[in-house]
Amino acid sequence: MPDHRKLGRELELFGSDPLIGAGLPYWLPAGAAVRHALEEYVHAIERRAGYQHVHSPALGKRELYELSGHWSHYRDDMFPPMPVGGEELVLRPSLCPHHALIYRSRGRSYRELPLRLAELGGMYRSEPSGVLGGMTRVRSIQLNDAHVFCPVSSAAEEAAAALALIRSAHAAMGIEPVRVRLSLPDAGGKYAGAPPDWERSAALLVEALSAAGLSHEAEEGEAAFYGPKVDVQIADAAGRESTLSTVQIDFHQPARFDLGYVGADGGRHRPVMVHRSIIGSLERAVAQLIEVHGGAFPPWLAPVQVVLVPVGPEQDAFARGLAARCLDAGLRVSVAGADEGSVGARIHAARLAPYVVVAGAREVAADAVALRLRDGRQLEPMPSAEAVSRLSARASAYVPDLW
Repeated sequence: MPDHRKLGRELELFGSDPLIGAGLPYWLPAGAAVRHALEEYVHAIERRAGYQHVHSPALGKRELYELSGHWSHYRDDMFPPMPVGGEELVLRPSLCPHHALIYRSRGRSYRELPLRLAELGGMYRSEPSGVLGGMTRVRSIQLNDAHVFCPVSSAAEEAAAALALIRSAHAAMGIEPVRVRLSLPDAGGKYAGAPPDWERSAALLVEALSAAGLSHEAEEGEAAFYGPKVDVQIADAAGRESTLSTVQIDFHQPARFDLGYVGADGGRHRPVMVHRSIIGSLERAVAQLIEVHGGAFPPWLAPVQVVLVPVGPEQDAFARGLAARCLDAGLRVSVAGADEGSVGARIHAARLAPYVVVAGAREVAADAVALRLRDGRQLEPMPSAEAVSRLSARASAYVPDLW
């Protein structure tokens, strides 16, 4: 398994600069294309699962994080407050306090629940320089996050549904987790909330894991400060484990923010908050994808999905016309012209692209193409219009295989 830091730079997916700062990578065009494909995928599966998308600012007043408990339990991992206009603003370390405020922005009824709020948003953590590493541990994080507000009676069901989404997303990305961990508190840790709530949360997560058909390993000392969580673990090229996807059941923050809803009985009830991240941070997800696939991404994620190789200058116009049709069909395409070297050299340079089309005089005359697949297969010639249609369908299918 290659190291994503080396390969990611070689493939011009991301970079960094001392003037921007450690742990603050930037995305180059190819990496941004992979990131955008992931964003579109996550938005699509979340919409189908009943989530509503929101946007919230990456800053909040210090009082917000004092209320949520982050200030007292997580302050060492937060950037220091910034004095602005007589107030102290903080770069948020998580999105959940903002979503709690969105929930309580008006009265809620049991008819609205479960309310599933999703956001792909930025958060910031003051990680020590010694633990930073490529894209897996950064200070500026783009997180695929969501919070489900629901009655306690449906919390396990919502958690199990989130676990099913996680499993589906990992299959589409071609990622195989190394294990599923039930992260619990340890005896000496500093945690928020009452022990009975922690016990209820852990029992509900075990119920969700069972419903999802997932075996797990319990591990003390890895819980969030406000509750236990399910962590889906991956391993990097060096065998180091990290968490990619999570599901948590939280009684603490709904109480801290005094969240409520009107039940069928007309009384006021407290919802539970299910935190879940399907693919985790985009940075860590892309790092894992680079290492798992060695830069040869599944078609739907590939920075360039189709490379067109005209044999000579006289086929250049045909290739560029075909590229325009591919672009209209939503494909990410490039043309490797004759001025870029021999046909063999250009095909080799395009070896990580899922599909290569070599266009010679015969193909131009017939308005046909013969697709070369990354795994060495070559398909029978087909009309170019059919090829574009089939490529578009295949490249937009969320599956890891080529054809």
